[in-house]
Amino acid sequence: MQSEPTSTTRTLGDLLSPLAAQAEAALAQYLPEEASPEALTAGMQYCVEGGKRLRPALVYLAYNACGGGDDELAARCAAAIEMVHVYSLVHDDLPAMDDDALRRGRPTAHVKFGEAMAILIGDALLTRAMAAIAERGTASAALCVAELATGAGCSGMVAGQVADMELCEVADGLEGLESIHRRKTAALLVAALRMGALAAGASEAQLAALTTYGEKLGLAFQVFDDLLDVTASAAELGKTPGKDAAGGKQTMASLLGLDGAREFGERLTADAVAALAPLGGASEPLTLLAEYLTTRRN
Repeated sequence: MQSEPTSTTRTLGDLLSPLAAQAEAALAQYLPEEASPEALTAGMQYCVEGGKRLRPALVYLAYNACGGGDDELAARCAAAIEMVHVYSLVHDDLPAMDDDALRRGRPTAHVKFGEAMAILIGDALLTRAMAAIAERGTASAALCVAELATGAGCSGMVAGQVADMELCEVADGLEGLESIHRRKTAALLVAALRMGALAAGASEAQLAALTTYGEKLGLAFQVFDDLLDVTASAAELGKTPGKDAAGGKQTMASLLGLDGAREFGERLTADAVAALAPLGGASEPLTLLAEYLTTRRN
């Protein structure tokens, strides 16, 4: 695996760029299926273009922090986690969900291809992701499929979306928001980290450390995402800002205020970094990533 930048890294982009390049190569290799209709393949490829590739980066960073092992499985997991993330964006943007017209600075899938094709693109990305890992054919690959399905499924990301859309009972205030964010955002970050660790043959102690890191990082990521929805422009975000406020949705920013939310996010970030102690110096890039996310503008 390609090594990541060291402590001389200056920006989030510097840290993610080489890992994003690895993710692009993995997506090019593992996304296509020869039997897929041309229009569906084109839609899938359109939707996976762009983005920071944060979740694939977490796969690679955890893989490297745990000493590496099965490079092919790590690459398959990196491609798969991005496919699942993009599927969730495609479906979240639909009129029945968030009804967004802009994603990654371009028309959303349902605007570009129509609602029916957008739904099918999302379905295809989700199922292709599971196959991309399973095709490795090892016991570790099976464990990684289970991790991804759990993080994305009815107790993870999908459950978080159900709660976020108020389609089930949710506790009031901070407790309810944390519950949503733990499932909708953090669960997939945890899955990325655990898959990377499993591809490296990680110990239980390493897996536990990365799980706690991912949970805290996911909560912090969503806090800063809520802040950006208030403070950033459409050009910076690549999507429509201010939709939470316009829709009357409660966020960390509306609940705690801008300063309070930022302080809360910084505490969560510190907790995430502290959780990495068992990994020693090998976790430095993960520490840098957590710290950089507190200052991102997109």
